[in-house]
Amino acid sequence: MRYLVKTPLLFKLFLPKLIWRKKSGAVFLTFDDGPTNHYTEKILAVLKEGNISATFFCVGENVKKRPSLYTEIIKQGHAVGNHTMRHLNGWKTSSKEYLLDINNASKHIKSTLFRPPYGKINFRAMRSIRKKYDIIMWDVVGGDFDANCSTESVISNVLNNVKAGSIIVLHDNKNFGEKTLAALPKIIEGIKAKNLSFSLI
Repeated sequence: MRYLVKTPLLFKLFLPKLIWRKKSGAVFLTFDDGPTNHYTEKILAVLKEGNISATFFCVGENVKKRPSLYTEIIKQGHAVGNHTMRHLNGWKTSSKEYLLDINNASKHIKSTLFRPPYGKINFRAMRSIRKKYDIIMWDVVGGDFDANCSTESVISNVLNNVKAGSIIVLHDNKNFGEKTLAALPKIIEGIKAKNLSFSLI
């Protein structure tokens, strides 16, 4: 599987209206694809133990299935964002369908933050999306979704690249949640060892 652990400057220059990182002394831990039973709950427990704030980009269908878990994310002081209703790939979806899907998700996810699934935004829809949302990308990819990426590699991917202002993407996806859970405490410990704090987007 090909992906870039550190987002190149070229991407940021080509799409400057998307938010790749923030001017901040903190880092921004984010989780995509939930909420999911078991994994989101366990991630919340790890965050609570470490007194960590994070942002969860939720899929509308998952929120619809698990509204109490979505409510718990907010109750615990975390932020949420729209990750489409059906986890659509914007490069393979018409702009009309893509915008409709985001709007459907907004009925369940109350947020002005949006993250395109797979990082593949529909370019024709981007102007319309920006009228309602800040489009949040990332500059550090953990790689927890990659079957060939070990827990140790997920940890090193983050800790070798994170710096003040970084937006880190991990997942509370049931397909690879065990790896995320195994890596998360070490990631938090390592970031704290760099004297960096955590904040909400």
